[in-house]
Amino acid sequence: MAEQTAPPPSAGAPDARDAGPGKPDSAVVRDALGVGIAVGLSGFAFGVTSAGAGLTLLQTCVMSLLVFTGASQFALVGALAAGGNPYTAAAGAFFLGIRNAFYGLRLSQLLALPRALRPLPAQWVIDETTAVTLPQPTRRAARIGFTVTGLTLYALWNLTTLAGALGAEALGDTNAWGLDAAGPAVFLALLAPMLKSTTERATAGVAVLLVLGLLPVLPAGAPVLVSALAAPLVLFLKGRGKGATEETVTEGTAPGEGR
Repeated sequence: MAEQTAPPPSAGAPDARDAGPGKPDSAVVRDALGVGIAVGLSGFAFGVTSAGAGLTLLQTCVMSLLVFTGASQFALVGALAAGGNPYTAAAGAFFLGIRNAFYGLRLSQLLALPRALRPLPAQWVIDETTAVTLPQPTRRAARIGFTVTGLTLYALWNLTTLAGALGAEALGDTNAWGLDAAGPAVFLALLAPMLKSTTERATAGVAVLLVLGLLPVLPAGAPVLVSALAAPLVLFLKGRGKGATEETVTEGTAPGEGR
């Protein structure tokens, strides 16, 4: 509760994390580089998939430069490649990208950057930088992890996007290589360790079932939008289950007990 009621730290305010044991800068840089390089190379798959979906070289590269959120980019070109409506595809990509705004709320407190500098790293607020930054024990380590991951990933993602788009013709049928699965596979690999509670795992499972069940009946891109209903559905069922349990306990309590 203290974390919810305390005001966000200012740029110069000490961070409670800084009172704990530190972490060598070299270890933070090593972890950040590992994530940045591993995920950055998958930009090649996006470049190939985007070119196969009919986007031009310029469109593909500009998307990586300005959008820079892999899952949303793959969702967009995947829906277009499947013949989906461009507006539906864009809507699905947009709603996937909204998650970065929630990441930013937390990262802004951890990094505590001056207001004048915040627009610059905002472009790097994505799944991977968040995954590297959040576990860091100190603010210094968080800033190093965020910066190294963001810089490495942004540079590699755009370079490999360009290489993939240029090499799409040489590869021939891109579907035969299965490169369109590289982006979702990376996203799932990052997401899976974060599903620690039963509620989180149940939400992910319901979302998958919704997408798989609706793929045959809805236009490409639309199932992703509908899968967002998994969260309120699971929370509603959890609330009902909790309420039923409390009601059972209350009914089984003798007068005067438990009060």
